[in-house]
This record gives sequence, structure tokens and C-alpha cells, in this order.
Amino acid sequence: MRPPLIPLATYRLQFNRNFTFLQAAELVPYLAELGISHCYASPYLRARPGSMHGYDIVDHHQLNPEIGSLEEYDKFVAALHQHGMGQILDIVPNHMGIMGSDNAWWLDVLENGEASAYAEFFDIDWYPLKDELQGKVLVPVLGDQYGIILDRGELRITFDKEKGEFSLHYFKHRFPVNPREYPRILGYGLEALQQRLDAENEDLLEFQSLISAFNHLPGREETALEKRAERLRDKEIHKRRLAALCARSGDVTQFVEDIVEKMNGNATDPASFDPLHELIKAQAYRLAFWRVAADDINYRRFFDVNDLAALRQENENVFNQTHEFILQLLRDGKIDGLRVDHPDGLYNPQQYFKRLQCGGDSSIGKGCSRSRYYIVAEKILTSEEKLAEDWPIHGTTGYNFSNLVNGLFVDSAAERKMDQIYRLFIGEHTDFKELVYECKKLVMDRSLNSELNVMANHLSRIALADRHTCDFTLKSLRDALTEIVACFPVYRTYVTERHVSASDRAYINEAVSCAKVKSTASESSVYDFIGEILLTSRLEGRPQYYQRSVYHFAMRFQQYTSALMAKGLEDTSFYRYNRLISLNEVGGDPLRFGITPEEFHRKMKHLGQVWPNEMLATSTHDSKRSEDVRARINVLSEMPLAWHWHVRHWRKLNRDKKALCGETEAPTANDEYLLYQTLIGAWPFGIGNQDPGENFIERICDFMRKAIREAKKNTNWANPNQDYESAVSRFVKAVLESKEFLGSFLPFQRKAAYCGMLNSLSQTLIKLTARGVPDIYQGNELWELTLVDPDNRRPVDYKERHRTLQLLKTTFGSTHEQTARKARELAQDMEDGLIKLYTLWKMLGLRNQRPELFREGEYIPLRVTGEKAKHVLAFARKAADTVVITAVPRLCAELLGGKLNMLGNRKIWGDTRIELFPKAETRLGNLFTGELVKSERHGNTESVPLTRLFANFPGALLISEFNG
Repeated sequence: MRPPLIPLATYRLQFNRNFTFLQAAELVPYLAELGISHCYASPYLRARPGSMHGYDIVDHHQLNPEIGSLEEYDKFVAALHQHGMGQILDIVPNHMGIMGSDNAWWLDVLENGEASAYAEFFDIDWYPLKDELQGKVLVPVLGDQYGIILDRGELRITFDKEKGEFSLHYFKHRFPVNPREYPRILGYGLEALQQRLDAENEDLLEFQSLISAFNHLPGREETALEKRAERLRDKEIHKRRLAALCARSGDVTQFVEDIVEKMNGNATDPASFDPLHELIKAQAYRLAFWRVAADDINYRRFFDVNDLAALRQENENVFNQTHEFILQLLRDGKIDGLRVDHPDGLYNPQQYFKRLQCGGDSSIGKGCSRSRYYIVAEKILTSEEKLAEDWPIHGTTGYNFSNLVNGLFVDSAAERKMDQIYRLFIGEHTDFKELVYECKKLVMDRSLNSELNVMANHLSRIALADRHTCDFTLKSLRDALTEIVACFPVYRTYVTERHVSASDRAYINEAVSCAKVKSTASESSVYDFIGEILLTSRLEGRPQYYQRSVYHFAMRFQQYTSALMAKGLEDTSFYRYNRLISLNEVGGDPLRFGITPEEFHRKMKHLGQVWPNEMLATSTHDSKRSEDVRARINVLSEMPLAWHWHVRHWRKLNRDKKALCGETEAPTANDEYLLYQTLIGAWPFGIGNQDPGENFIERICDFMRKAIREAKKNTNWANPNQDYESAVSRFVKAVLESKEFLGSFLPFQRKAAYCGMLNSLSQTLIKLTARGVPDIYQGNELWELTLVDPDNRRPVDYKERHRTLQLLKTTFGSTHEQTARKARELAQDMEDGLIKLYTLWKMLGLRNQRPELFREGEYIPLRVTGEKAKHVLAFARKAADTVVITAVPRLCAELLGGKLNMLGNRKIWGDTRIELFPKAETRLGNLFTGELVKSERHGNTESVPLTRLFANFPGALLISEFNG
């Protein structure tokens, strides 16, 4: 077994119909020149037609034809291999795209109900409390009330005579008719066919035989294996017989088409829809109005997305079916590793990762280890939470690093001032923890109510099974469950039948204690009962069915809390709490207002020991704001007084541009505060005092519309408040067309933009030299001032980037004596982004030259002394006789005192110096400038003074054994 090929650096590509395998193949030479070792591909299995992201897969056994054929895919793989590159694929095990007419598994479930071979693939509660839904799946797809839709004639039966099957259609959606119910159609007005054909006519006899045959199929509620097999076999035989009969008999075909037309009813006669209604009632599904069905949905979804149904990966057959093609790609060497999307949605993530490492072969057992395939998990960690070390993977996809490195450029000392500025602007104090609690309850009530109902019903059955808990009512259980989930401090726990960790026990106890405090109920024993169930305690001596039920509830509960945290925190609270929006990032904590270099070093040393090969990201397809946007907004923390003056001034300037929507100001002060920070972060380079242009204005309007809908305060996705949204868009346009506003805004924004570039370069260099696998999100090798999706998934101009790289290679291709001057020129005019691409190109080249240093080298924090010590982060990487030292500036706005020239002001550093560790090389070369750097003896320690280190470039990478 070959060891996994740990990437040196990955580059994320977003595949869709506008960016195909052939286009990616053309891009490979550029990425190879840049120094990328692995393409990191978004999902490209067959997805819903027109999908721009690939997370709505409908067939796990084939590639997405919109992205390319197998032959075109092989050309892409061949191009990678030709350039010595590999590929990491993003996979989606948690859910599938449903609705429409293209997911064969889901259509089979709709046709056959519990008897479907795929009924256990999806997480469906076949027996909810509502009698009407017993043995059915509710499908929230209708655009209005069911009866209204039916009476309009929008639900129509069709007959496919080539296949011999009936389907119900609602616009683009197809719902197969249960074959056991075909006699309702075929026997409708049968006398008309009998009158047309002789009683002994073979076609009539065959037709009557088919009615009887369909009628004798095993029912959809019969789930015994032999009955399932009989139904599956015979229904297809009968369909083929019907198709053959229609092919040879025009009379039969005409009759079937006539009765279908008759059953479809007449919009002028509501009673004409009665037969169709009765047929629909007999199906394994209940069609419902999507707006009012949220309480009754009985299949688990991806978050609150109705057309993404969760898969049961704990079922080994489901795992094998959904991973067969992917694992073959791994075995064939076409892909080299996997990124697993949303593992917190899985029933048992540890079991899943073990199966993945075993390649689906459970017979290997303990022989599988984390060294077989390179696998990273999209696991979001909160606060001090740590990734489970018994997962056989290589770490996370890098959200934790992204937030960690971002915190270096937020001035912790300004937290109280920034808090006061925010409070004064919006006119109220916001308790963020309380806000998250309230938002989680809001999401439970509006979006994830059905899943809560399913869990409450399950919990009620457990309670009723024991005489000591049978008095707990369904309402009391549901209310207590609501409070515990709302109080849950992390995305989820990982309790299994075999293990409850100390941290899981602590999180559950914390949530139960918090819920008791929040509760207004006089009786709190119900909380203790639920706590015991979640901890799977006190099960000794209980019947096996009771134990299984408790374990299943505890593990289903974990899937729910993760979805709720994502929707309540990331997609609601982060759009309501706008103190400093660069902290409102996936995996981030808005209350962690910056970190010190010492804290950063401590965490990086720990990660290097436990997860040395996890991804290091700074921008992703899920980022709320790109790395370069956040880098600018962070600067506000360094100049709170100036920010306070300007933001109050802008509010006065723009007060007359607001509107009233009822009694609500549009935009509210909170939304206005969000807008000004967004403009600071996303303002384009190179337009001077000019109008930003229609494209930028539309992008900001689109972002604000999404942000205020996600906030769910004055509008939302389900019921948009068009008046409020229109008023906000008008405000944005009026502000951006105001010369008076721009005259005040632009000088201030330029300061933030300049220091933001320094921040961005620093975090880029840290990412490229810290322990782990650096990832570059598409397009971010130049400045990329994008906002949340879909803004960050716009097409990338790769031709421009390739031309720019060629220019750099030509410029820096001569002797290194001129490198310092040329590097200084890049640093003196940074707005074109060449300096960022140059940093990436030089560093990725070094990573390729010395892979073992960056894969295995020790991470050594370096002490910085002197009056400006807090403005520098420095560390070394050491392996064998090779050492590299990373030194970057931080908090540059305060450092420069308002001046926008870091290179021309050597005196700012005073006596600041970086101390080298004992026996370190005293003659070092600067990768970016080609300069030789000599350390100086300072006391008993060799050190490097900052006055010379950043003279020509705003960051340094010092190398021992330097050869230019």
C-alpha cells in the first residue's frame, strides 16, 4: 500500500457548466508554473442540471455531463500527471438533490414507498404522529395550497407508452405513480374499451389481465425481502407487457390516452378532479405547499433546503453505492485525496472515515489507517473545541487556521472602543451569546421545525416505554428539547454506542444546565431525563429495543444540532451582529477580538503536532468575505476614533436617502453599519475618485439583499419584504452616486486599503510557511475583493493571471543583484496585485525545492523585542541543517501613524529586532529581495534588526544556505 501523497499546495477550482474539464486542462500549465502540487476540485459528479456548485448530486456513479465527458475528464487528469500534479476531490456524502425528475433513487422511493430498494437510503420517518402521513413521505413542492393547484389543472397524469408507466407531473417535477394503483387508471371507464373491442379480443384480454396483475403486486408497505423482490421484479414485467400491448394495439393506446386526459380534469369543473385526487391520495407521497409544510416534512434535509435529502451513510449499502465510483477514481490514481463536505451531518463520522480509508472494504478492519488516503474534513470547530484525534483523516479544510491568522490583524486593545462605537451607532447593546440563542430558536421555529417534531416524537416513544418517565407529555419533551438545542455550545457531539468522551459529556451537561436556567417550567426533571438519554446513561438491564432506541435518538440529535448551529449562527447571527464583520466568518467567533502572536504560536505548535498535514485556508467558496476584504476591514480596529468620526459623518450625509417601511427605517442603523464596513472591504482598486460603476453597485445591492434576508429581521428568504429590500437597494445606489459621500469616504478607505494589502501579504506568507497544506482559492493569487457566494464564484480571468506570472518571471529572471530594486518597485505600487502573486510564486517555488522542510520541519516561535515588538510575527521552520525564518508586520495602521509608505520609514522600527534561536545560521538570504542578511550580537543572543529587514519588501523569508 502506497502512502498518501501529501500535497505541497492546493488550488481550489469551482467546476460548473461555465468551467469544464477541458478548460481546467488548459489551466494546468499555469498552475504548475505557479508551484501548485494539487488541484482541489469542487464536486463534479452528476448534479441537478444547471448546478453552479455541484453539491446537489443526483447520480453518484457518473460525472456531470455539463462539466465534461469521461474522455474530457481523462484529458484533464492526463494534463495534471504530465505536469507532476495530483488532484483532491470535494465529495458530498451527506445528501442528494431531489425533486425534479433526475434522481432515480428518490423517484423509486416515491413510486414504491417503504418497499423501495432505496427506502433506507434516505432518512425518512415513515410513521409520524399525523395519520395522513403514515407510510408516506411529504413532498413540499407546490407553489400554493394543494387543492388550489389541483383545481387549476397544474397536476397532470402522463403515460409513457414506450415504458408502460404512469407519472404525475407538476411543471419540472415528476412523481411516479405506484404500479399497484395503475388499475385506478386502466380500469377508469373500461366499458369504453370493451365496447370498442370484441370480448374475446386478445388485446382486451391482455389488458384485463394486466389490470389484475398490477392489482396483485405486493403493497408498498410490505418490506420483507421476498416481497420487495417480487414487487420489483413483477412491476417491471407488467410495465413491459403494457408497453408491448400499446405498441401493437392502437385501440388500447388511444383508450389509455383518453382516460389520462379525462382524469386530468377540467378547470371549469372542480368535481372533474375527484378521480385524480383519489389517485394522488393513494400514493406513497403527499404533495404539499412549500410555505406551510415545514412542520410536517418527514425526511431529513440538508439544513432547511427542501430539495436536498439527507443520506444514511451509516448503512453500509448506502456507503458502497454512493462511493463506488469515487473509490475507483482513487484506486486508478485519477484523484489523490478527498475533501469531505459537512461530516457533522453524518450519523457516525468516525465510522464513515474508517470505511473511506478502507476503500469500502470492511474486511480490512484495523488495517486501515489515516495513512492510506489523504482526507480532510470540512469540520467547523468553535472556540477551544478540538478535532477528534481518533478520526483517520489528516485534519480539517482550514477554517480554524483562517480565523486564527485573521485574528493576528485585529487590534485586541480596541475591543471596548469598537463595542462602544457599534452600540452608539445602532442605539442598543447586543449580547452576542443571547443573540445566537434567540436566532437558533427562530430557525427551529421557522425552518427546522419538522426535524424537531420527528425527534420529539421519538423521545416521547422512549419516555412512554418506561413507567418512571411515561408521564412526560409530548409538549414538555418538545419544549425541553428546544431549550437544550438552543443552548448547545458546539455544532455537535460524537456520542456512539461504544463511547461518550469527556468533552461530549461536558457539552451536554452545559446545554442541559443552560436550558434549565432559561426554562420557565416549574418541573425540571424532564431536562435531566433528556440529559441521560443524550449521554446514553443508565441503560444497564434495559431491553435491547430500548437501548437501540436511546442510542439512535442520541445520534440523530447530534445531526440536528449541527444543522441548527450552522443556520442559527453562520446564516443568521453573523448577519445580525455587525461590530466588526471581518470576524463573522465560518468557524469564527465574533467575540474573539484578535489574538496575540504568543497565542498564535501556541496553537500552531499544537496543530503541527496533532494535525501536521491539515489544510491552511484563508479564502474558500464558503467564506463570507474574501481574505483581502477581511484584511481591509480588520484595519478599522486599529483606528477606532477615526472610524467613529467617519461613520457618524456618513450617517448624517446619507440620512435623507433613507425611507420608512411602516415604522421601520430602511435601512436600519445595523444594516447601514454593515454597508459601510462592506464598502471599506470591497471597494475596487484603481478607480480613484470616479464612480465605482454599475457592476460594483449591483454587486453591493445583491450582497445587501442576501445579508438582510439571512438576518431574518426585516425580510427573509421565505417571505421577502419587497418594500424594505427595494428601499435598501435605493439607499445603496444613492450613497454610491453621492459625490459628497465619496469625497469623505475615499480618503479614509485608501488608508484601510493600503494597510489591508500589508495584512493580506502577511497572512499569505504565514499560510505558505506554517505547518500544513496551504490552499489558494481560485483567483486569489491576485487581489480578490469578493463577498459571499455567489459573488465569490464569479468567473476568474486566468489569462490575466498567466500573463502576470509571465511578466514576473521575465522581470525577476536576471541576476539577483537587481532583485531588491525590483521587489521594492512591486512594494511601492501594490494595487495591481503583482506583489501578492510574486509572494506566492517565490514561496511555492521554495516549497517545491525543499518539500521535507515544509512537510516535517519543526515550528519554532521567535521572540521579538523592542518598542515595536507587537507589530511583528516571526517564526522559524527547521529540518536537518536547513532553516527558514518568516517575519511579517502586523497592525500596520497604528505602526505607520497614518502614513501610507512602509518602506520609506525605517525609523518606525526603532530598536525592534528578532532574536534567533541558539546555533541558528547567522548569514541568511532574503527570498524576496535577494539580499544577504547578517545577524547582530545583542547581549547574549544573535538577532536581526527590523530597520533593515523590511527596507525593500513588506515581509521577509530568510533562508539558511542561501544561493540567491
